[in-house]
Amino acid sequence: MANSKYDLVVIGSGPAGEAAAMSAAKKGLRVAVIERSPSVGGNCTHKGTIPSKALRHSVKQLMRYNTQPVFRALGEPRRLTFPEVMQTVNKVISYQVEMHTSFYARNRVDLVVGDAQFKDANNVVVQLADGAREIISAEKFVIATGSRPYRPADVDFNHPRVYDSDTILDMAHTPQSIIIYGAGVIGCEYASIFAALGMKVDLINSRNHLLEFLDDEISDALSYHLRDMGVTVRHREEYAKVTGTNRGVTMEMQSGKRISADALLWCNGRSGNTGSLGLEHVGLEANHRGQLAVDDHYCTAVENIFAVGDVIGWPSLASASYDQGRAAADAIAGRDHRVIEDAPTGIYTLPEISSVGKTESELTNAKVPYEVGRALFKHTARAQISGERVGMLKILFHIETREILGIHCFGAEAAEIVHIGQAIMKQPAPNNRIDYFVNTTFNYPTMAEAYRSAALDGLNRVTRL
Repeated sequence: MANSKYDLVVIGSGPAGEAAAMSAAKKGLRVAVIERSPSVGGNCTHKGTIPSKALRHSVKQLMRYNTQPVFRALGEPRRLTFPEVMQTVNKVISYQVEMHTSFYARNRVDLVVGDAQFKDANNVVVQLADGAREIISAEKFVIATGSRPYRPADVDFNHPRVYDSDTILDMAHTPQSIIIYGAGVIGCEYASIFAALGMKVDLINSRNHLLEFLDDEISDALSYHLRDMGVTVRHREEYAKVTGTNRGVTMEMQSGKRISADALLWCNGRSGNTGSLGLEHVGLEANHRGQLAVDDHYCTAVENIFAVGDVIGWPSLASASYDQGRAAADAIAGRDHRVIEDAPTGIYTLPEISSVGKTESELTNAKVPYEVGRALFKHTARAQISGERVGMLKILFHIETREILGIHCFGAEAAEIVHIGQAIMKQPAPNNRIDYFVNTTFNYPTMAEAYRSAALDGLNRVTRL
């Protein structure tokens, strides 16, 4: 059994693991990454962020073709099967794997393919693909093993018409109807994608509203547009039983309803991938969702073992995971680092959603005197030119100081647009005021102009007080 020694060993090659490894290597540490899959990138590249967003982009292009008058002269509206759309997605995944693999070679980070299990706090045993085992030793470890879809025991995921958010990408047919159980970010994204492909979608939400962490107005807009696409949104519902047949799936609800469809997509939560790590050998214990607790330095209860990314829970965003990985590497190297608390939210529904900062409900509950500035995309020249007229930009700011408190955007390119507001929010006072958008010249026509319109709208409300 071979034995290798490193300064740092990272378990997992998703966004968090890759960032930790690359950052540590650039600081002069000898680093190895252990990845159980033959290809790097983790769930983000193979099952989550990249494929779902590439799928969304392809479907959005199809929507534009079928709805824009300029294309109608080319013929009748086109329909694509789900497998046909996935061909483009798979090309993106291949490119991502090739690119990320090159990072390890360029930074002289050793990549070990196999399953890792802790032997003790300084050693892991790696089960290699050829059946051999290798002991790898290190001063420090970073657990970045990501997460997987939560699967309740009473749902048969071996049934050919029952999918979770990982296996849905392997769907080889195009169902006419589908039930999506779980109206979180993933459920809402897939609901809009499948509706755009022409499927009849039932979206089951156990809560009172969609994505309750969003600003109420944005949540309402999402609900309206999903229904406008033909999605049936069912709130305050929980399943009682799932039955699969050769023809489809029937879900019996606790309310007594029975909903049938050609397929079921289960999107109700995720669990951390910690079950096979041998945490008991180092005195660590994950919670009921397989997640590990960490301190402000991303260190676990064991002083030389750190954890980052989905495996520590919220916010479970690829963007935040990258930053957490870098922060953990800084902590390991004894450098200052920041705790990731203010990551913007990007939700890639059709249309997309993005926000950063406080919501109206949060400000109201905290009794903060604020005002709202809004700009509707349909009033901007760029949106009229591109045909992307659905959506709005919303700025929340303090009435007295005019400090920007929150940015909320719904519509085309929202995840890009929000970063303009985020950059101004982060400036020290007095440069973090809404006045910036009034006193700055924007290119015309652009979507960024919406900031000036929203700022003028908000400031007009203040001057009338």
